Amino acid sequence: QVQLVESGGGLVQAGDSLRLSCAASGRTFSRDVMGWFRQTPGKEREFVGGISWTGSRTVYADSVKGRFTISRDNVKNTVYLQMHNLKPDDTAVYYCAADSTAIAFIATMSDSYDYWGQGTQVTVSS
Repeated sequence: QVQLVESGGGLVQAGDSLRLSCAASGRTFSRDVMGWFRQTPGKEREFVGGISWTGSRTVYADSVKGRFTISRDNVKNTVYLQMHNLKPDDTAVYYCAADSTAIAFIATMSDSYDYWGQGTQVTVSS
């Protein structure tokens, strides 16, 4: 069974840091583009950032650029989202996703991703 499992979410204060992990199993995702998205109730799922299969290329949403960093460990089949200087507006359920059709092009639309985790809640208090 193919699975992406996020972990590391929680309740933090504004200005704090948090690192999310996304562990993959059931198939290797080492050749896939991996993305992070987030969603709040009543809103569309929002692209946060993505990383190419080698890890050499990353793309971020303007709202998180300079604060969030995506990395990956293809040996461990795990992707990370390091978040610094968190703001209340970062409160959301965070999802990792895999685009098995791409190795370098990082899509920002959720429809391009075909594997999804169940999400992990991040809550930032002011």
